[in-house]
Amino acid sequence: MSKVEGVIFDWAGTTVDFGCFAPVNVFIDIFKNASIDVTLEEARAPMGMLKIDHIRAMLSMPRISALWEEKYGRVFNEQDVEKLYAEFEPELLSSLKEYTDPIPGVVETVQTLKSQGLRIGSTTGYTQSMMNVVVPHAKKKGYDPDYYTTPDETSSVGRPYPYMIYHNMEKLQLSASWKVVKVGDTLSDIREGVNAGVWTVGVIIGSSEMGLSLGQFHALSNEEKAEAVSKTEKSFMQNGADFTIQSIDELPQLIQKINSLIEEGKRPSCKLKSI
Repeated sequence: MSKVEGVIFDWAGTTVDFGCFAPVNVFIDIFKNASIDVTLEEARAPMGMLKIDHIRAMLSMPRISALWEEKYGRVFNEQDVEKLYAEFEPELLSSLKEYTDPIPGVVETVQTLKSQGLRIGSTTGYTQSMMNVVVPHAKKKGYDPDYYTTPDETSSVGRPYPYMIYHNMEKLQLSASWKVVKVGDTLSDIREGVNAGVWTVGVIIGSSEMGLSLGQFHALSNEEKAEAVSKTEKSFMQNGADFTIQSIDELPQLIQKINSLIEEGKRPSCKLKSI
């Protein structure tokens, strides 16, 4: 059967937690507790990675690394990473249930895709203990994928490596990477999809890459909204996305287009434009 068999979604910023704010606020807090002031942009840049890898990536940023050396008189080490993560995890877990509302259009879109026979998988930068909070709360609110994988199931090797996608493919019995669509809201998501050889889609509105809350986005003028959308789209495409969509409810139409491309013999990473 030469058409899409399954869709693999990210969680925060893609299907729940508009703007992906739950982890961002905690990253800023734990660095502040260490007397290092980081910017919102720095806290967001590695978003989508396993959270301990995210902390390691932030500490490796030249500005933050220099601030750390200035404060502590040495370069950061793995003990520092683990100490920061030990603060991060309980703080995130204490607030995570407040960030499990499905993003507008997600519940209806997933229901549509399931009714068309597509299997729905998911990957995440959260650990299993974090997903033990997110999954049941999201399910109560209407979002319930067929399967999800955390980096705990791939030897703690998360994005941008493709292993969580392959694990989904195995469990959902998806027959080929070019019959799979990955949808995410971060550059780590895009790189994960590209590395897995699947059709890779960046969702713009509500994304961590855009970095706006629902209220902030609606408060923008039409011109400001268009500028924010264009900037986010460009970032996704420059990092290897096959497509972008402004919102999740455009996905069924895009999958129809991908099915047509598959029939023509096209495969992922052919660098096509947004719909």
